[in-house]
Amino acid sequence: MQLDRLAAVSSRRILIVTDAWRPQINGVVRTLESVGKALTCSGHDIAYLTPERFWTLPVPSYPEIRISLASLGAVSRQIEAEDPDHIHIATEGPLGLLARQYCISHRIGFTSSFHTRFPEYVAMRVPVPTEWSYGYLRWFHSAAARTMVPTPSLRDDLVAKGFQRLSIWSRGVDGERFRPGPKTEFAGLPGPHLLYVGRVAAEKNIEAFLAINLPGTKIIAGDGPDRVRLQRLYPDAVFLGYRHGDELGALYRSADVLVFPSLTDTFGNVITEALASGTPVAAYPVTGPADVLHDPRAGALHTDLGQAVVRALTLNRADARAHGERFTWAASAGQFFDALEPLRSQNTPLAATG
Repeated sequence: MQLDRLAAVSSRRILIVTDAWRPQINGVVRTLESVGKALTCSGHDIAYLTPERFWTLPVPSYPEIRISLASLGAVSRQIEAEDPDHIHIATEGPLGLLARQYCISHRIGFTSSFHTRFPEYVAMRVPVPTEWSYGYLRWFHSAAARTMVPTPSLRDDLVAKGFQRLSIWSRGVDGERFRPGPKTEFAGLPGPHLLYVGRVAAEKNIEAFLAINLPGTKIIAGDGPDRVRLQRLYPDAVFLGYRHGDELGALYRSADVLVFPSLTDTFGNVITEALASGTPVAAYPVTGPADVLHDPRAGALHTDLGQAVVRALTLNRADARAHGERFTWAASAGQFFDALEPLRSQNTPLAATG
């Protein structure tokens, strides 16, 4: 029904500006691609302004993340060539900053989104107070007509930090790819099979999962700068590297519990993917998991992650699947579309406004 409603609206051209893009594998990229596909299916025209269009440099120690070396002129020409009806700036990096500058100088409306708690991530690596980083983010988003956030608890936290004009933009899941089925993986590994999916980086707090003293096998699907250290410290854990598509779906179906140890994620797309696969989730009661796992039959939240895992092992997989079916990309796309801001000169090409 959501897609039918979107299809009834006259076709719009939407430009999404994002510093996060392939080859990155994360929730931001997955969200932007999935929502774009849903809107395209409804007859809208989606374009992405990403680092792929410019020279880039890899981030030291994190080569899958590349920083754009773009100028304001180059970004301006790309925006004008797209001639969008709406501009959405998804990230606060170099491309987002230049697109923001373009919109302000041309007095056109745009929306933004808050995906990641960068202040906390930065503070883990360099001695920068989170107040400074949040000051930058507050300034960045202050120019947007609306800033979309994934959960009510994150919205409340940002309001307390002085952010304004926030709207909810939840996430979805591909219920066909991620679905219940037979347990086909982990043969020969002692159970229960406890799975983590995501980047292997300090901000994901994976060590809290690996340090749990429980029987079974801990399995890590993902990669990142912390993998070598964690493999050395926890040789009994199984590190698979990244898995995608049907391979990833098979991992979810074969796991007894998905363990989500992060304390800083704003949503957690892997949570809904696991639920759609019929796999209960264990997590801390923090922003993201607390918003998604509001049905205690689908997952377990506890300040002691080990206790959350023990309880999750007792849950019914059918209940997890039923809860996961509540999250659809069609509904997510509808929230995104409803929050978009039209350009002030709807019938005038952008090149004519300069």
